[in-house]
Amino acid sequence: MPHREPRIAGVELGGTKCVATLAQGRAVIDQARVPTTRPDETLDALAAVLRRWDGVEALGVASFGPVDLDPASPTYGFITSTTKPGWRDADVLGPLAASLGVAAAFDTDVNGAAVAEMRWGAGRGLADFAYVTVGTGVGVGLIVDGRPPRGFLHGELGHVRVPRLAGDDWPGACPFHGACVEGLASGTAIRARLGGRDVGSLRPDDPVWDGVAQALAQLCHVIVCAAAPGRIAIGGGVIERQPHLLPRIGRLLIDSMAGYMPIPDPESYVCAPALGDQAGPLGPVAMAARLLGADEGDRAGA
Repeated sequence: MPHREPRIAGVELGGTKCVATLAQGRAVIDQARVPTTRPDETLDALAAVLRRWDGVEALGVASFGPVDLDPASPTYGFITSTTKPGWRDADVLGPLAASLGVAAAFDTDVNGAAVAEMRWGAGRGLADFAYVTVGTGVGVGLIVDGRPPRGFLHGELGHVRVPRLAGDDWPGACPFHGACVEGLASGTAIRARLGGRDVGSLRPDDPVWDGVAQALAQLCHVIVCAAAPGRIAIGGGVIERQPHLLPRIGRLLIDSMAGYMPIPDPESYVCAPALGDQAGPLGPVAMAARLLGADEGDRAGA
């Protein structure tokens, strides 16, 4: 009998919008977008979307964070110390899982996107892969030996402090760490640094992009030294609107490594996500497929 892909629902919770997806494999059957407002309002709207869909066999929820990923914790599935107003200590998994009553997978939005890219996109065939998103914030989904690493919390590499351009003493925009990568290179940081200037009006040779590229290249340097993934895909709204940044980041990474670690395929090591703007929405779908043991991607080496 031909293999039948299960019907899976996925919810990606982002800082400005959430995306609910009904899919079989990577084929999207239906998709709905909900603005991220108050937790009760947003989660009720998402649960209503999920209840419309028949025959769902599993649910994946991938959320902005930080989040509690310990299944033994009383706050498993909660957002913790987020910068998003009103969302600290919000239970995001519970209400969504209750709306369907099926097995549910939960992880960060960036880990979900990394899993999707490994299953169907730029990380296909790799066991070690990193996905970086540069949008409202900066997040890193890191997969090591096929799984996201776990400690007392998930990694938050977007908040590492990195070497900056000489003479740049702008304090940064992160409310926790000032001039960490997120505080220097996120869309929020760029807008703060411009002091009201329109980001869309900036030319590719505007000096502001020098600092953004530097911060993101140094983030990649940290990722390479920490985990040596087979590839790094960088997506998110900032990169999608400023594609000139990707080759710059790749060149700066090679220069920064100074030959100490041999970067594989240096011309394409830092790349765009093959799934484009669907990497995030398909992330929770790929997570739930793993939960079910749906192994289409695994058979292909993802």
